[in-house]
Amino acid sequence: MNSVKLIGNVGREINVKEFDGGKVATFSLATHESYINKNKEEVKNTAWHSIVAWGQLAERCETLLEKGKMVSIEGKLNYRQYQNKENQTVRVVEIVASKVDEVVKDQEVKA
Repeated sequence: MNSVKLIGNVGREINVKEFDGGKVATFSLATHESYINKNKEEVKNTAWHSIVAWGQLAERCETLLEKGKMVSIEGKLNYRQYQNKENQTVRVVEIVASKVDEVVKDQEVKA
């Protein structure tokens, strides 16, 4: 099963593109974790994820999400590749969202 759930902060303003079949929204999501290493020091890590939302979900994301807002994302991992202008293969890993919820003070509000 290909399933992902992340909770993090929107990293940049949402980019929305329109086409004949609807809309697609893309944005980055920062997730944070910390742990104590063997020297008893706190180590903090931030991971960045590329998020893609299609159709009605893209429209809702466009109106409700903004940089810095905490959200919960559910979706699936998608791997793709393409040739860039220099004819190099570029590999992309992204999360195709099926559900995006705004997180408000330990509660999730449907976006």
